[in-house]
Amino acid sequence: MSRKARLSVRAAVISAVSVLIGVMASVAAASGGAVKAHSSMPTLVVYSAQGYDKSVVTAFSKATGIPTKLDDNSTGPLLTQIEASKNNPNWGLLWVDGDTAFASLDQQHMLMRGFEPMVHWTKLAKSLLPADKSYTPSGLTAMAVMVYDKTKVTVPPTSWQQLLSAKWKGAVGMNDPSQSGPTYPFIAGIMQHLGGVAKGKAYFAKLKANGLVVNPTNGPTLQALTNGQIKLALVQSSAGVGAALGDKNLVVKYLNPATLLPGVMGIDAKAPAAVQKEAEKCEQFVLAKAGQKAMQSGDPTGDSLYYPVITGVKPLKGLPPLAMVKTQRLNPYVWGKRESAINSWFDTSIK
Repeated sequence: MSRKARLSVRAAVISAVSVLIGVMASVAAASGGAVKAHSSMPTLVVYSAQGYDKSVVTAFSKATGIPTKLDDNSTGPLLTQIEASKNNPNWGLLWVDGDTAFASLDQQHMLMRGFEPMVHWTKLAKSLLPADKSYTPSGLTAMAVMVYDKTKVTVPPTSWQQLLSAKWKGAVGMNDPSQSGPTYPFIAGIMQHLGGVAKGKAYFAKLKANGLVVNPTNGPTLQALTNGQIKLALVQSSAGVGAALGDKNLVVKYLNPATLLPGVMGIDAKAPAAVQKEAEKCEQFVLAKAGQKAMQSGDPTGDSLYYPVITGVKPLKGLPPLAMVKTQRLNPYVWGKRESAINSWFDTSIK
């Protein structure tokens, strides 16, 4: 090739490269900055068992432009998924009820540590924050409350021990802790209240002997109540209060003590750094004004009936003041490591 021909080819290549650079610059300018490699594919995967999660995730993606995929399921199956894929996880943010599960994940080094959203916590919420900043509370409910139909039950039990009476034989229903995440903290709470695991196991064995009915989650347990299969339903406070808002014959009673149940968010320790940053932004959004609005509007007769953990946000109407409820707290790092064994015991001995 002659020198003149080589120069001509070189000029053509330079021209083509210039055109390509110009096109890329135009695309970047039109999108408001550099082209993002993940713009057409979700990078943040949220595992959640919250009734308002779709509303919140949609609002978060709209506000931030961060593509987000939601995997909504009951707590038990989600934790099973996480355990099964622990060596190659595909989640970025876990959001379910119960800090015992998160303490267990933290003890297995499965949660990212060292992040805490910049918010104004309530006094109670501050007491729930883990020292290593491995998870974040998002709201509070109680587990369990007792729900009954006042037209059928005129003199309800007033204590946990009264549920063992022959009067309530075959009349009490509760959830399965292997399916319902909030149920393990309830079982652990009874054990703590009675003085230990052995005494708690003896209590539930007596409850079984008295005809305890076990359903998968809050919904089926409440359905068993309304269809007459049981007379007393032991469920999460948000589910119980929501059911009572829709049926004026239903009454919610908090037996002493009710166990506090934090809704909790945690970030996968093995997720790519970029995904972890997106998960941090999601947590911050949840606890900001827009996130709280989405939480409280997403499931107004269910999970939205929570007690806020940040100042300046009021709970929805229908919830009794938390100060009027006799509650207890669990140490999640004491009870979290016992969860698997106690759930297995319940499945084999009580269900």
